[in-house]
Amino acid sequence: MSTWGEFRGQHPSLAAFGAERLGHAPAYLATVRADGAPRVHPVTPVIGDDHLFVFMEPTSPKGRDLRERGGYALHSAVPDMEGTGGEFYVSGTATLVDDQELLALAVASATYSPAERYILFELHVDEARCNGYGDVTLPSPGRWSAPRR
Repeated sequence: MSTWGEFRGQHPSLAAFGAERLGHAPAYLATVRADGAPRVHPVTPVIGDDHLFVFMEPTSPKGRDLRERGGYALHSAVPDMEGTGGEFYVSGTATLVDDQELLALAVASATYSPAERYILFELHVDEARCNGYGDVTLPSPGRWSAPRR
């Protein structure tokens, strides 16, 4: 399980590409329901220093999925049928944030004003990859996996 900062330190060009693509909200967060079925949610990811976060309503089904099972996948939006700008995918494990300093960092880094009632998850990175369709220069290699610990 790596932080966004550890990922960025090992593959800065892929992380920069990912940050740019995830900055075009919404992104799509996939979680797994208790019955094993997938669930997809539009989200606005927040990258703050060395961390990748998502805020959500405390009663959100995605929050329950993340608290109970932890695994996630996050995919950037694709603006048109041609896939202009490319796409970025990241997956790993989410943890509920209760650290007030991390919460303050996420609030300060958000492109919107998160409601005080929102809960916050940090998305740890196990894998990241990108894809493009000729209109964008992709980082090379276009895939990264966290080192096994």
